[in-house]
Parts: sequence; C-alpha cells; structure tokens
Amino acid sequence: MSMMIRVTAAILINDNKILIAQRRDTDKLAGKWEFPGGKIEDNETPEQCLIREMQEEFGIDVAINGFFGENTYDYEMETIQLLAYHTVWQSGNFSLNAHAAIKWVSVSQLHQFDFAPADKPLVDKLLRNSL
Repeated sequence: MSMMIRVTAAILINDNKILIAQRRDTDKLAGKWEFPGGKIEDNETPEQCLIREMQEEFGIDVAINGFFGENTYDYEMETIQLLAYHTVWQSGNFSLNAHAAIKWVSVSQLHQFDFAPADKPLVDKLLRNSL
C-alpha cells in the first residue's frame, strides 16, 4: 500500500489567464506542468499550506477564494490527494524558486501542455467549466 500525501494546488487566475508552472529537470515528473502548490505539513490547513507554498515557491502573497476541486492519483510509490483552491494574487513579484518556468495561459490553451497526471482532472474541470 502506498503512502497518502495531501497536496494543495493554486487555481490562480489573473486577467483571464491561469498560472501554470513547469517542474525542474531534477524533480520527480521533470518537465511536466502543474498548478503550483505543495505538501500539507502537520498542523497546517490546506489554505495555510497554499499561502506558504506560494510565498516559498514564487515570493508572492495570495489569498484563498474558495475550494475548486480535488483528485486522488496513485503514482508508483505514493498516492497524492490534490486539493485545488481558487487563489488570488495579492502582492509580490514572481521569482522562480522551485520551478523551471511559469506561464500565464488561457483556459482553452491548457490542453497544449503536458500536465502531471494528478493535475489532469483539474485541467478537464477547468475546460468543462469554461465552455
């Protein structure tokens, strides 16, 4: 039985574009795109995790504006429970502290990127909701 890891993801939309981030070549799932976020630590709510992760990964301050959706995905060595939240960029300039690249793309462009398997159902939900 694989270990369950709870992870957050930001659905961060600005000027009708959504933020996606590409994993570094040294990461698991190198080169894959994802909605940024990270592992929930002990004694931390998902919302607190996402605020912390966006500060650590990009140097920006965000607010959480509600739950978007979740997906559970079984990778070979672990199971990921991905909790996604509508997120609002409040302040700060983006720096790449944990990713190879970021892009702001329209929802209709999401299908053009090679997303990590756990993120794909979130892409599908965004595409369905925007039609």
